[in-house]
Amino acid sequence: MGRNDTPRAIAAFLDSGIGWFLARLVLTFVFWSAGLAHLIEFQHSVAELKSLKLEPAGVLNIVLVATLLIGSLMILLDRWLWLGCGILSGFLVVAILLAHPFWTMQEPARTPHFRVAMEHISLIGGLMACAFAGRLRELRR
Repeated sequence: MGRNDTPRAIAAFLDSGIGWFLARLVLTFVFWSAGLAHLIEFQHSVAELKSLKLEPAGVLNIVLVATLLIGSLMILLDRWLWLGCGILSGFLVVAILLAHPFWTMQEPARTPHFRVAMEHISLIGGLMACAFAGRLRELRR
C-alpha cells in the first residue's frame, strides 16, 4: 500500500467542511463542556479551586471558564485556531502543575494523577495536530 491509499469515501469526509468541524467539535468537547460545567456549578468550582489553595478562587474560576470557552470557540469557529490550540495547551500544562503534581505524591494518589497528566499530554498532542491541520487547510485554500 502506498501513501495515497485512503478510500475515496474516507478521503471525501476528511476533505469536507463537516468532517473538519466534527473533528474540532470532538477534540474540544472536554474543554467547552468543562467550561460550561464550571460556569453552571460556579460555587462548586470555586470550592474546588479553594481546595487546591488557589486564591482568589472566584476570580480564578472566571479566568478558568473564559479560558476553556474562548479557546474552544476559537477552534470551533476556525478563527485564530492556532491561538485557541495554544491557549488550551497552556491550560493543560498549568492543570498538570497545579492540580496533578504526581511527582510530589505518594501512592495510592500518585498513579491516578500520573494518568491524568499523561492524558493531558496526549490532548496537547491532539491540539498540536489540529493546529497543523488548520495551517495545511489554510495553505490549500
